[in-house]
Amino acid sequence: MSIQSAAELAGLRRIGRIVRTALDRMAAAVQPGATTAELAEIGGKTLWEFGAESSPQRVYGFPGAVCISVGDEAIHGIPGGRVIRSGDLVKLDLTAEKNGFVADAAVSVIAGEPGETAIALLRCAERAFREGARAARAGNRVYEIGRSVEREVKQSGFRVMRSLAGHGVGRTIHEEPTVPNYYDRSFRTRLTEGLVITIEPIISAGAGREKMLSDGWTVATADGALAAHYEHTLVITRGAPILLTAA
Repeated sequence: MSIQSAAELAGLRRIGRIVRTALDRMAAAVQPGATTAELAEIGGKTLWEFGAESSPQRVYGFPGAVCISVGDEAIHGIPGGRVIRSGDLVKLDLTAEKNGFVADAAVSVIAGEPGETAIALLRCAERAFREGARAARAGNRVYEIGRSVEREVKQSGFRVMRSLAGHGVGRTIHEEPTVPNYYDRSFRTRLTEGLVITIEPIISAGAGREKMLSDGWTVATADGALAAHYEHTLVITRGAPILLTAA
């Protein structure tokens, strides 16, 4: 989506705040002993409270209001009876829609006592997002975002999961362009003022290769290494982007 009016920006800001509120409430509940279903219920109730709906459920038939991935699971984990343990790295990924506008964000949260690798990986994902956002300016090309993300991840000793990427958003859950987390000059789309995209480093403490689990949704690291995910929806401007899903 490319924003054409103040009304469109206002609609995106509204759904961005709802997504942020839901993620904050879920993140506060990430504690040892909680189940992923309980966390998803918090997110779903928040969407209902504000008159929004889950985009993955509506568009793809995803079996849950929120994607919740734990440990080596990177994205698209199905909420259920899994009990969160102390030290678990939990990824909360929520895409929601209201009045025809869509926003998408994700956070990684450590339950209980954190391990050193989990802390380092989580912080790296957040730094990589910030580096990518610095490159997200009108006139730059999409590959410059990927270059910035990958540089930060590699410098920290981790790997991006190359098959997983950011994307355009705003009117539906996945739009053009693809926003990779690595440097590839074939991603030459030029960023234009008003373009709405996500930047979402999805990174691994291992080799960065992935596998699909038997549920047909969850993507995990192939080597069992920890994964982290951090994401915001943003609007491209001539300067720093507008973060629609930030606090």
